Amino acid sequence: MMLFSEERIEKILGYKTWSDRQKIDELLRIDCDMYANLGINSSKKEKDIVKGNSKRIYRIIKQIDNQMGSQLLMHMDK
Repeated sequence: MMLFSEERIEKILGYKTWSDRQKIDELLRIDCDMYANLGINSSKKEKDIVKGNSKRIYRIIKQIDNQMGSQLLMHMDK
């Protein structure tokens, strides 16, 4: 599983040459990669960690695009 890194996320947010769309796309790619690497043999703890990391990513996306981040967070809780 690809490791979630707060430093990596901060680095993405700090890219001056990237558009907001590029930043969001990369954050969603990281999120997708985490879920894609979960398997049927993943423990509940591993699944909870990925879900928590997703929530952090969505909060960061909300800083870039409030509406999109809010929608992602809302649908996560369903």
